[in-house]
Amino acid sequence: MPAIINYAIHLLTGCALLVVFFIVYTYITTIDEILLIRQGNNAAMLATSGSLIGFSLPVASSILHTASYVEFLAWAAGAMVVQVVAYAVTVRLLHISKNHIESGNTAFGGLMGAISLCIGAINAACIS
Repeated sequence: MPAIINYAIHLLTGCALLVVFFIVYTYITTIDEILLIRQGNNAAMLATSGSLIGFSLPVASSILHTASYVEFLAWAAGAMVVQVVAYAVTVRLLHISKNHIESGNTAFGGLMGAISLCIGAINAACIS
């Protein structure tokens, strides 16, 4: 397969996976991130952005380290599960995350985003 076709397939698939992850993430969370971000809530932006970047890191790593599209999709699906579990564990451990995000606590939103980034980086490094 020509390199440009392989590039296009990976790029389009990666972008589609990012959209799917965004939809899943905003569906499973207990807050309306999109509304809060539209209202200028930086805490929601930080938490959501960290989650998106945290998901994209293992997706990028899987593009680099897999030999087939099926493997690539499998690793991406696994990365999605890891990010969702990380969110669920973080919310459970920090108990009042919804209130902090909705009130615009940027320190808390930054913490949520940083946790997602850290999990994503570790997850990306594990893909071989």
